[in-house]
Amino acid sequence: MKHLLSITFGIAVILVTAGCGGQPAGEATADSSTESAPAVGQSGVQDSESKPNVVQVAVGSPDHTTLVAALQAAEYVDVLTNVGPFTVFAPTNAAFDLLPAGTVDNLVKPENQRKLRDILEYHVLLGVYKPEDFVNGRNLGTADGRNVTIAVAEDGTVTINGAKIIGTVPASNGIIHVIDQVLIPADK
Repeated sequence: MKHLLSITFGIAVILVTAGCGGQPAGEATADSSTESAPAVGQSGVQDSESKPNVVQVAVGSPDHTTLVAALQAAEYVDVLTNVGPFTVFAPTNAAFDLLPAGTVDNLVKPENQRKLRDILEYHVLLGVYKPEDFVNGRNLGTADGRNVTIAVAEDGTVTINGAKIIGTVPASNGIIHVIDQVLIPADK
């Protein structure tokens, strides 16, 4: 399942990159400055009129700078900018601060990109799950092929593997649930 999801993400990134990289019809190709410009994926599309996607919401939040830096280090900005739909459990900067000292600095190193990607994928569900969709005790499959367990308290508080949802933000390509802990997947 994990291999299938990785292939699906890879194909989506390739298709979006290929689709966005061409010249618009009727434009001249003689300008060499556009030919030497680096390729930009879906995240490079400028659109100030549409509802922001999950990455744009995170980028605009001062409480999610660590998450954005992790997405950039994992090279996942374009993946989460795509159509989706995605449910993203977005840990706050304070949640990352709860990790042992040096954990984030170690994860964003190029040699640890696979481990970082596994952790980030563990925070993503394919599809949109609104707060009212969560059922106590339900296991949901994450983008990395593992499961998270939902708990709903009598007062309506929802937790994901013990991480409390402290806010919810809709996005054009899904929904973001702000959480107070980083979800760390168990080793496979």
